[in-house]
Amino acid sequence: MAASRVRAVPSASRWLWRCLFALAALGGAGCAHAPPSAAAMVAASPLQGVWVIAQGAAFPGLRYLRIAQRDGHAQGSITTDWYGDLPMQLLRLDGTVARFAIDNGNTRLPAQPWTATLEHGQLHLVGRIWYQQIDLRATRGSEADAARLAFQFAPLPAYTPLPSDGLARTPPLGWNSWNRFGEHIDDATVRRIADAMVASGLRDAGYVYVNIDDGWQGQRDRDGVLQPNARFPDMRALADYVHAKGLKLGLYSSPGPKSCAGYTGSYGHVEQDARTWAGWGIDYLKYDLCSGEGIFREPQQVRRAYLQMGQALRASGRPIVYSLCEYGRDHVGQWGREVGGHLWRTTGDIEDTYAKMAANGFDHNGDPADAGPGGWNDPDMLEVGNGGMSEDEYRTHLALWAMSAAPLLLGNDLRQMTPVTVALLRNRAVLAIDQDALGVQGRAVRKDGAIEIWRKPLADGGVALGVFNRDAQPHLVVLTAQDAGTALQGRRWRDLWQGQTRPARQLRSVQVAAHGVVLLRLSPPQVARRH
Repeated sequence: MAASRVRAVPSASRWLWRCLFALAALGGAGCAHAPPSAAAMVAASPLQGVWVIAQGAAFPGLRYLRIAQRDGHAQGSITTDWYGDLPMQLLRLDGTVARFAIDNGNTRLPAQPWTATLEHGQLHLVGRIWYQQIDLRATRGSEADAARLAFQFAPLPAYTPLPSDGLARTPPLGWNSWNRFGEHIDDATVRRIADAMVASGLRDAGYVYVNIDDGWQGQRDRDGVLQPNARFPDMRALADYVHAKGLKLGLYSSPGPKSCAGYTGSYGHVEQDARTWAGWGIDYLKYDLCSGEGIFREPQQVRRAYLQMGQALRASGRPIVYSLCEYGRDHVGQWGREVGGHLWRTTGDIEDTYAKMAANGFDHNGDPADAGPGGWNDPDMLEVGNGGMSEDEYRTHLALWAMSAAPLLLGNDLRQMTPVTVALLRNRAVLAIDQDALGVQGRAVRKDGAIEIWRKPLADGGVALGVFNRDAQPHLVVLTAQDAGTALQGRRWRDLWQGQTRPARQLRSVQVAAHGVVLLRLSPPQVARRH
């Protein structure tokens, strides 16, 4: 899941910014709120000082703000639970009104305008961050208040690439709770999903991961150990239940203080959390940037944050598949393996619509050069069976992910599947394309208007060919000898939906449904007999 929230550096607060992130990297307590010396104060404003914010919305958890003047320039910041210290950009003091802009680190969202107005001895704070409108009051505080409410920065490790650990030699297959249940997931539902995965034959088809996304986290105990919330009374017992069925259990967290849905993140407790999960018997971790993007604003900081968890998982003593979810930024495929990752998101969240699925799968599925045994481009979880697309569109969805050697993580309610959905998801011929041992990500070899022909070489010397129609009307597509990229003599095409085969040279055209796909597999070349 993606909660994208990221970036800007104001010249007026450059001193503050350098200090803040220098200490963030070193694990200091933060100096963004260090009071300037008296000599630096000019044209004193009634807005200067520490202001403690009255309790408001949980997001972004505003704590306090500070306004000061240094070297003739107004400077300030707001401390939050989610993002730490956020600098006030373009701060301007005009009598009893401060005007500035705030962002949460998301480069796709511009900094939003804010005002802080002195009214009857209180500061009236109005602004917007992410999609949250803020309208709160703050009272004058002290340096003691600032110390009490300060955001404690955690250190990051030096960047030292990790070697391969041998996991995820083929793309992970399983299920994830988010697409269907969001944060409203519980122990009983996960157990029933595991039951359904076995009863439906999906486990035997290769789907083994049962992954709980955001929403399981509770609070930390007095020793800092993260506890599951009341909906998950015993995570170790749940893992045992899942394991007893021949399945594996996955969890979700964030390198930031808060997860995307506002639950407790791993910030400042990375090694401790990894040990806890290993003790529970967890087999898979999805690590979602979320609030971390407001803290780790530079690409190298993001890499080091993901490396920190990668190192912690390796040190936990348990083999845990590590899924990086930072929305495809900074060409993550080039460094995902180095931080211990086995799969990495290539884009934002998928939705149960053809348009969003197609955008993720066709246009944002990562660089094929980055994918292969041990590390996979991840265009997000599957929506098959959730009801927002047609049967042909769901076929395209599964085929496109299989041709891309993408992880196949189901996102539907496995307890309520139609026979058509079960048959599609259990199609072993299609799953074999995804799970092919060669591990090559397919790619488009011909585009003609709405038609895309994708090719994927296979370990047995065969070829998978996907003929995709992105148009809302059916098309007759003429195939050429060049589409297969290899000799056709003596070989056969197999239609992976119909199961029919025919001599390769006789297949000259295919009819492709609107938003549909014809998925073919070319047999290996014949081996000449010795006489």
